Amino acid sequence: MSKNTLGLEQQVHDYLLSVSLREPDQLRQLREETARHPHGIMQISPEQGQFMALLIQLLGATKTLEIGVFTGYSSLSVALALPPNGKIIACDVSEEYTSIARRYWQAAGVADKIDLRIAPALTTLDQLLATGQAGTFDFAFIDADKYNYLAYYEKALELIRPGGLIAIDNVLWSGQVANPQVQDHSTQAIRAFNEKLHHDERVSLSMVPIADGLTLALKRP
Repeated sequence: MSKNTLGLEQQVHDYLLSVSLREPDQLRQLREETARHPHGIMQISPEQGQFMALLIQLLGATKTLEIGVFTGYSSLSVALALPPNGKIIACDVSEEYTSIARRYWQAAGVADKIDLRIAPALTTLDQLLATGQAGTFDFAFIDADKYNYLAYYEKALELIRPGGLIAIDNVLWSGQVANPQVQDHSTQAIRAFNEKLHHDERVSLSMVPIADGLTLALKRP
């Protein structure tokens, strides 16, 4: 996976950030702390966080879903873009990683917008469906274990309202999806997922080559 947009030379990427990135201090500090983490490569790029925040504003979203939190950069980006009554249900299995997220959510004053559920995401998604929340979410972001991407997507599609948007991270997987010599389980899972969405008439689709590849799936009426 890649923290920066694939295919951009470092000089061009630096320029892109210098003329477009508007990163609040709490996001910058979280990004810098996470960069020092042993698994810091899992963090989304700042340009992707800003892009997702813009999508939230364009949608007029108030209720969102996140599958895979890590240290919370994506959820903080979304929470800062949500209106005061906005909510995120955030799914993760790691108390260790999300303890960093909680610290920054609190410092940024958005902790009350984020309902963190520490449990397998499919369990949480099933609970949301069982409590009548199908079709009530405006936006979902999927960035978790790749072999469950199809399952996460199907649940998210049920939970999203018509006209709502699902964003799925790492769909270019550092370019490995285009290399037939790479056949590990995660790469194969992403390939299968990409093929599935390519033919899914339930959504309008765009794969955006930002960061490590971000697929946008807009639920059709």
